[in-house]
Amino acid sequence: MAAAVKSLALSWALTLRSGRILIDGTHLDRYRWSSRIIRTFSLSCELCGKHRENQRKKELSEKKLSRYFVDQRRVKLEAGSGGNGVCSFHSEPRKEWGGPDGGNGGNGGDIIIKVNQQVKSLSLVSSVYRGENGESGRSKNCYGRNANPTYIPVPVGTVVKEQGQTVADMALHGQEYVAVHGGAGGKGNRFFLSNENRAPMTATPGEPGEDRVLQLELRTMAHAGLVGFPNAGKSSLLRAISNARPAVASYPFTTLSPHVGIINYRDHEQLAVADIPGLIRGAHLNRGLGVSFLRHIERCRFLLFVLDMSSPSPWEQLHHLEYELDQYQPGLSRRPNVIVANKMDLGGARENLEALIGRVGHRVIPVSALTGHGTEELVLYLRELYDGDLQSDNPAGGKPLRW
Repeated sequence: MAAAVKSLALSWALTLRSGRILIDGTHLDRYRWSSRIIRTFSLSCELCGKHRENQRKKELSEKKLSRYFVDQRRVKLEAGSGGNGVCSFHSEPRKEWGGPDGGNGGNGGDIIIKVNQQVKSLSLVSSVYRGENGESGRSKNCYGRNANPTYIPVPVGTVVKEQGQTVADMALHGQEYVAVHGGAGGKGNRFFLSNENRAPMTATPGEPGEDRVLQLELRTMAHAGLVGFPNAGKSSLLRAISNARPAVASYPFTTLSPHVGIINYRDHEQLAVADIPGLIRGAHLNRGLGVSFLRHIERCRFLLFVLDMSSPSPWEQLHHLEYELDQYQPGLSRRPNVIVANKMDLGGARENLEALIGRVGHRVIPVSALTGHGTEELVLYLRELYDGDLQSDNPAGGKPLRW
């Protein structure tokens, strides 16, 4: 029996090596026979098939989002150098004195900072940029090609500084700022041809491009800014009134970077609301990351002071917030604002609300970001502030931004 099995296996091996197989007196190709064997297996059963779930895009955590959000960048820029001029003379049969025909070099490439509304962070901005060099001139009066400019895309609201002084405020989509100019191309000997000098031997090299070190700072461009202490419910409120989905947790400092949410109205008008990370006492002294957060508040047209009504004295939070804003920039807290009394669903919030209304002279809107109570009134009041801002000048300066 073992000898029979061995001989049968040997015959199968010889048959497969030759590429043909005999089944019921018919020769079949190897691939046809293998396809029949494979078709006998079922790949659609639960044991053999691969279990597929509905692929849904997962929301990035706040820790991962903070890796991609960069609001400051130090950039070294070096523009391209100009191409060299050429010294050459025309050479052609039966034309011995053709004269000079050296062309000029091309200009070096500029480096231009351009605002792109699709860019939301400075994370894609490199630390060093070098422009393209212009091509050198050639004989037969051929001029070198000018180098193409290098564009640096930045978000709306980027401020360009040099040694602490503001040199450009990029607040409009498509706005450009030529940071460094490329060097001029050199002159060929054809340029120096004159009646006095019929055979110039002079050719100048290209000039080097400018170099510069700039600081790029991003100030979030939004109509309204949510200002409050940590764990006041700013992120939850932004999720309730806009399409933004920042991370929400029950511990302070959940938000590590600003988030911008868009509120869409029925007349197709859009209003941007920025969730500024929580401030602490002494933020104007750069305690923690206070100054970097206050810089984003500076660009908002109007402010929303979010207070935790479950705390013992929420009106003290308001006084501390106004103090920090005024210490950073005088008059910053006096911009059009509204007090958002958040967490009205917790115990003791009703009593604190009555005491708050009696102590402050601003508009107070009680809301609950968890249940959604009062959010409609807040959204309608934001539209009133927005319409009034379009018709009047605002201390934030600049033309109101339309999203």
